[in-house]
Amino acid sequence: MAPASARPRPTRAARSAPIAAAALRYTLAPADLHAHHYRVALHIEAPAANQEVALPVWIAGSYLVREFARHLHGLVAEQGGRAVAVVPLDSSRWRIECKAGTPLQLQWRCSAFDNSVRAAFLDARRGFFNATSLCLQVLGQTDLASDVELQRGVAPAHWQVATALTAVAVDDAGFGRYQAQNYDELADSPVELGAFWRGQFEVHGVAHQFVVAGAPEHFDGARLLADTRRICQAAIA
Repeated sequence: MAPASARPRPTRAARSAPIAAAALRYTLAPADLHAHHYRVALHIEAPAANQEVALPVWIAGSYLVREFARHLHGLVAEQGGRAVAVVPLDSSRWRIECKAGTPLQLQWRCSAFDNSVRAAFLDARRGFFNATSLCLQVLGQTDLASDVELQRGVAPAHWQVATALTAVAVDDAGFGRYQAQNYDELADSPVELGAFWRGQFEVHGVAHQFVVAGAPEHFDGARLLADTRRICQAAIA
């Protein structure tokens, strides 16, 4: 989803049956387009005592140690309407001095300056992020499903959302509630925000979708879809 590039991914249709709220609930929104800030919140329904959270030092498909946590600012926690202490344990891990079993709310901001497919970016033209850059892991609960509420925030009215996350309740632009079955699925489902070209095709009953950010005026989307469809047909055969 980088500018003037394309990334084919299978689409995931919204489920028709109602889905109960997950025990982990992330809320993300563009907070300041000029300062390149996202606002993030996390609701943990049943934390452990002295719950630990961490931002990964990895991203799927890239085998270098990353320092995403240096872009995380202002982490605060609240439980039962009262602030609780947040204790740094190392450069990417924190201990929340909370009680077990009582819902816990965390809030923070992340700077987003990396205009690549590896981290997070936000300005007045577009936004992009991987969960590993914005979403804290709840240690001991990374195998649980999580809700992801993508809010419009300060994003322009014409912006749309593209992601492989499973849509639960979203508007026509794609803002709304999504769900991931575990943190690994969340980490492997990047999000593109903005005005972009989108096209899809089907091969052997499997729908695929292209999203191209920064497509030039005379971009030949029809040819891209036709050529990629033939490649997929040959690979499957």
